[in-house]
Amino acid sequence: MNNTPLAPDKIFLVTDIPGYTPNIARLICMMSYARFVTLQSVKEFTINELDYLMDEKSNSIGALLLHIASTDFYFQKLSFENRELTEEEFKIWQAAAKLGEQGRKEIRGNDLNYYIEKLNEVRNRTYELMKEKDDKWLETRIPFGKLESNYYHLWFHVFEDEINHRGQINLIKKRASELKP
Repeated sequence: MNNTPLAPDKIFLVTDIPGYTPNIARLICMMSYARFVTLQSVKEFTINELDYLMDEKSNSIGALLLHIASTDFYFQKLSFENRELTEEEFKIWQAAAKLGEQGRKEIRGNDLNYYIEKLNEVRNRTYELMKEKDDKWLETRIPFGKLESNYYHLWFHVFEDEINHRGQINLIKKRASELKP
């Protein structure tokens, strides 16, 4: 279920990873742990649990999982290709990126494997692209809106966003379980 360049018995270590520079390896360790915990939170979920909405304005767990993948995809394009999404890419990821009404309508009926495959597909690409970079790249200062950032912060933001949405997932999970007999 977990997708990481770390050995399964190393998931609780922030350490070097062969093929990556030291700071990128540590960032990947943190990203991998965040993903490991997210996937543990949703293991064995049914389609009904993934589609459950707490109310008419909430997001489903499935939509949040796809949103996590869309954030990773967006930051790949921004940081590795120095560009925004193309119109075609935006159409593919729009419901997941924006969530809300569009997400509630379009992101439904998928089993857990669908979401895990999307998460793994995008994250695998991130891991491959990070092999081509070094710690100097990670520190490179770049514009981010009206402020200055660096690639280290962009990728910290990716897993920070995942952790934030995992909190939502856990709340929804608790509410959905309260409905079961």
